[in-house]
This record gives sequence, C-alpha cells and structure tokens, in this order.
Amino acid sequence: MDLVVATGNPHKVDEIRAILAPHGVRVLGLDDLGARVPEPDEPGDTFEENAAIKACAYAAALGRTVLADDSGLEVDALGGRPGVHSARYAGVGATREERDAANNAKLLHELSGMPMDRRTARFVCVICVAAPDGRVVATARGTFDGVIIEAARGSHGFGYDPLLFVPDAGCTSAELDPAEKNRRSHRGQAVRALVPKLLGRA
Repeated sequence: MDLVVATGNPHKVDEIRAILAPHGVRVLGLDDLGARVPEPDEPGDTFEENAAIKACAYAAALGRTVLADDSGLEVDALGGRPGVHSARYAGVGATREERDAANNAKLLHELSGMPMDRRTARFVCVICVAAPDGRVVATARGTFDGVIIEAARGSHGFGYDPLLFVPDAGCTSAELDPAEKNRRSHRGQAVRALVPKLLGRA
C-alpha cells in the first residue's frame, strides 16, 4: 500500500513512516511527489472534521490515498481551548516562531493565578485516511496528557511543547528526548491506533 502524508514537514513524514513501514505501507510526503496542492480551509469545529476535510481534499487533488492529521492542545480549565484553533490562538505572528511565542503568552495569561491542579491539559491528534474517490477509509485519535506549567522549559519540539509538563517523565514535552517524545506523542499514538483499521483488522 502507498500512502501520501499531506504535510510539508519531513519530520512528521519520517515519524509516520517509521511506524507504518514494518506493516508494508510505503509512506510518501508531498515533496516526494513534487506536489503543490493548495492547502484547504479547515472550518470544522472538531479535529475529526478538519482532518477529514484535509485528507479528502488532498486525495481528490492527487488521485492517491492520503493521510492527513489535525492536532492541537486542549486545556480543561479553558473548556478545551485552544483546541482546533491552537495554531493561531493569539491571531498574530508572521512566522511559526512568532505565532508560537504569541500563542504561549496568551495561554499563560489566561491561566495566570490558576493552581496547578486545575491546569490539566492534553495534546490531541486525529488522523484521517481518504481514498482517491474522496471516501474516508479510517480515522484514529491519540492523546498526550500533562499539566500546563507557569514558564516555558526545554528546546525540543515546537508550539506548546515547552509548557506541557509530563508528570511521570518529570519534564516538559520540550525536554523529552526526541525518540522518547515520538514514542509517547499524540501523533505516534494515533498512527499506531490506525494500523489495524488501515490493514482491515478492525
């Protein structure tokens, strides 16, 4: 089986390939195809809706089976925000680094003064696979739980990684060794949950 991952991020492609390759799935990135498909709008209210929109749009444009994901951070004390709006939560910033800094600053401001036992949160990733005819063939979800600390720590990862403290690891997501982070990550969990569905065993 060939599967195109709808992302320009080579690290994401590598992570997904490492999990699926042993199951006989050949994983390709958009760069491998030389594809330049306009990224669709993602107006959905849930990660599931947005992942499906993206997977179906890319599958139709490429005429290939496509895997797409939507992910973000859910904070319990904020009613699940930033959720599907995680990437542009603050609404400012021209680069990923600027957006990350603004998003983190907004999140910390909203949680200012809140005790640690109320700062529970999780990263969520939903993965959707669509066939070339636009039909959704499989969906899976993964989560990565922790607590939002009061100041950023760590240099690995991106986005909210420096703020999500993982109690059983004793460090933030951004302080985890990259291999350990991949093992625990919401994306890795979602891909592993996808395997039996993709191969017709669930």
